[in-house]
Amino acid sequence: QVQLVESGGGLVQAGGSLRLSCTTSGIIGTINIMAWYRQAPGKQRELVATITSGGSTNYADSVKGRFTISRDNAKSTMYLQMNSLKPEDTAAYLCYVNWRVSNYWGQGTQVTVSS
Repeated sequence: QVQLVESGGGLVQAGGSLRLSCTTSGIIGTINIMAWYRQAPGKQRELVATITSGGSTNYADSVKGRFTISRDNAKSTMYLQMNSLKPEDTAAYLCYVNWRVSNYWGQGTQVTVSS
């Protein structure tokens, strides 16, 4: 059974930093696409960043230059380094994996940025 578990969220002041982790289990072999999404109350789920098995990355315009996505293929783990956080970054951050043509989601970790 595939499971994704996020960690690293919390409360931080504007301008601060957090590092999120997504640990996977039940996956054998290479994960093609890994991504971070976020969802704020009353808003649609938003793609934050993606990373391929080869390390190619893409970011939402709103986080470019502030967030960095990375992965450790040996550990099947993904990270999101978030710097210069803003109140508008407040949301639940969810881990997403596409593996063997199926999509998997974590439960999310809450990030709250105070002004």
